[in-house]
Amino acid sequence: MKRLLLTLTLLLMMTGWAAAQSSMTDDQVMQYVITEYQKGTSQQQIVTKLMQRGVDINQIRRVKSKYERQQQNGGLGSGQLLSSDSQTGQSRLRSGNTNGGQGRSQQYQIRSLNENDRVAYDESNPEFGLISGEVESLFPDSIDFVPPYRRVFGRDIFNNTALTFESNINIATPADYVLGAGDVVNIDIYGASQKSMECTVTPDGTIVIDGYGPITVGGLTVAEANSRLRSTLGERYSSSQMTLTVGQTKTITVNVMGEVQAPGTYTLSAFATVFHALYMAGGISDIGTLRSIKVYRSNRLVTTVDIYDYILNGKLSGNVRLADDDVIVVGPYDCIVSVSGHVKRPMRYEMKQTESVATAIQYAGGFSGDAYTKSVRLTRKSPEGYSAHSIEEFDMANFTLSDADSISVDSLLPRYTNTVEIKGAVFRPGTYQLGGDITTVRSLIEKADGLTEDAFTARAVMHRLREDRTLEVVALDIKGIMEGSAADRALRDGDVLYIHGEKERLEALTLTIHGEVMYPGIYAYAANETIEDFILQAGGLTEAASVMKVDVSRRLKDKYSTTTSDTIAHTFTFQVKDGFVVDDQPGFTLEPFDEVYVRTSPSYSKQQNIKVEGEVLYSGTYTLSKNSQRLSEMIEQAGGLTDIAYVKGARLERTITPDERLRMETVLKMVKAQSGDKDTLDVNKLDFGTTYYVGIDLEKALANPGSSYDVVLREGDKISVPQYSGTVKISGDVMYPTTIAYREGKKLSYYIDQSGGWGNRAKKKRSYIIYMNGTVDQAKRSSKIEPGSEIVVPSKPAASRMTTAEVVALASGTASIATMIATIANLIK
Repeated sequence: MKRLLLTLTLLLMMTGWAAAQSSMTDDQVMQYVITEYQKGTSQQQIVTKLMQRGVDINQIRRVKSKYERQQQNGGLGSGQLLSSDSQTGQSRLRSGNTNGGQGRSQQYQIRSLNENDRVAYDESNPEFGLISGEVESLFPDSIDFVPPYRRVFGRDIFNNTALTFESNINIATPADYVLGAGDVVNIDIYGASQKSMECTVTPDGTIVIDGYGPITVGGLTVAEANSRLRSTLGERYSSSQMTLTVGQTKTITVNVMGEVQAPGTYTLSAFATVFHALYMAGGISDIGTLRSIKVYRSNRLVTTVDIYDYILNGKLSGNVRLADDDVIVVGPYDCIVSVSGHVKRPMRYEMKQTESVATAIQYAGGFSGDAYTKSVRLTRKSPEGYSAHSIEEFDMANFTLSDADSISVDSLLPRYTNTVEIKGAVFRPGTYQLGGDITTVRSLIEKADGLTEDAFTARAVMHRLREDRTLEVVALDIKGIMEGSAADRALRDGDVLYIHGEKERLEALTLTIHGEVMYPGIYAYAANETIEDFILQAGGLTEAASVMKVDVSRRLKDKYSTTTSDTIAHTFTFQVKDGFVVDDQPGFTLEPFDEVYVRTSPSYSKQQNIKVEGEVLYSGTYTLSKNSQRLSEMIEQAGGLTDIAYVKGARLERTITPDERLRMETVLKMVKAQSGDKDTLDVNKLDFGTTYYVGIDLEKALANPGSSYDVVLREGDKISVPQYSGTVKISGDVMYPTTIAYREGKKLSYYIDQSGGWGNRAKKKRSYIIYMNGTVDQAKRSSKIEPGSEIVVPSKPAASRMTTAEVVALASGTASIATMIATIANLIK
């Protein structure tokens, strides 16, 4: 019992440790953050969910690095998530205070988007602050992503950087422009008197005329100011004309209040309009109205602006020029309606309470070409719940909308209403209109320009839809219908007539040729084709072809067979003479799916070359004269060895054949399977190269021609006869790998000592010697060292050491286990 309790306790602890680890991969963390931001989840809630799933600061930093690399290489494919509000610089998604270092413990209650329970999190948690900071830098607060189906049409018009709605100041001052403090006016007097003056309207609304005094123009239009100026100065300049124009206009202050991104007071040009003021205020907020923006002047309503009138109809009637101290009020919207489905611009639209379904469809650009226009579906919310309405075509203009209504437009059914189709052996297959001169099977065939020559007319098939939309087959005698001996059949909507043709069957018939022809492959079958014809069609025989043996294999075909047979194919063998006449059976005719095999002549052989390099009299490339040519014969053919040739160091390099490569890979896979996890060799990544060395003893081969030392050569071999090399190379795990002079009679220990001795991790018993001739021998104390050889000392694998963090974690875990075991033991006692 004690042992059982102890085992269960350890299993529970191991399960707890596994749960504490992150349950999400880096890619899942990245995708989760993107998805939740798209849903509108707050940053704090995202961080809380990540921490609950075991994501720590190290994983978040890895995700951030990966995201930044992907952004530099072209992005995640979701780069549109990072569009910022360039006008107001204000966040659309506000994150909470992540200042966790001030020692304040604030508890927030956040409702999960996927769960009904509430999740509490604490900003003062240091881990929370670190993760929140990394997530904030990964996706800044300026994210303004709204899925297309959630956007309100026209709401982003004043957030568009391409539209500034700047007023035009390079126009003539309108006659109804009202002068005020700060305006600079130009007074020109011409005629009998010539005089020009520039005056600035004072805060009390006057301008000062030299030699006359102040004249009040504030609050007057330009036209009224001109009249007052002429009436006031008319007696002094009775023989002259005078004109007052505005040189530099004043600035005005306008108050933009209500549901805008940045409500407040703005200083604008005197020519500024309502749209310019809304643009300066950052645009309409998420709950602001676009259809009823009010402008007040001196506590009186001046105008009401409908943005849709401007967007959809191009009307600027409500976009009046503003005056000083005007107040623009943007109230909340009254009605937002969603239009989805088969319309040209599916979005959400702000509607007036008096507008109808037809108006909403018009705002959405009208029905798309594949829309079902006779009826639309409308879902409405009410205190009792949801209700569904089907709005017929003629009721759309009278059905008024309410807030949160959802309109859905269906598509047309994928059905034809007046069509029939003809397929197969006619000259013009396709779909035709039913009616008029196409009402029967015969009229349909005549409309398709008649039957082709290969048409099978004894029987045709017509598919017809029943009342329950299931198919039935109608068999037709096409020959009788066309000749008048059988009754013609009337057509119905949706009928599909298929007339079989022999051409389609023949196109599937093939002949295949293999072996020594110019173009082996699969060819289309043609009637009455002989072997001679087929060989010529394939480009003729190659020079390696054998004319003594040409085989033809034929499928077994017996439609009336009732038993199985052990024979699965017939094979015919022929000899081919000059002119491709088949011996004994000239003109052998091929049948569909026959396969022809042209064999290679047994005596045909291409030249096989080898190379002889180094200290021979005539080095170069030589051709093997027979399959059994040996090493000694090739050295003799090359003129023999030179006086400085080092015979013991001669080596043979051989090209790996595909069979040898396959055998090597198979052996390595067997070794890997037998060694299990201990072998870290990756066979797929192992590069065998293209050649390998064959250990030879040229001295014994020359002394004993034809013996086992005299190796038989093959194509691609390369014989290298070096000069004498009086050195020995020591490499691997020695203190100082080097190359030293050969000393006759010296053993292995001498050369190891000359390289500084064994290394710290040297595998002494695994050392080996590579001789110049390509042979390899295990390095022992008694091993003979020859000139030009190499001593290789392998190393033992480095012992893996635990990091400091792993040691601390292991110690902490062990202590926790020991404490729990002791507690359980005391309880059991």
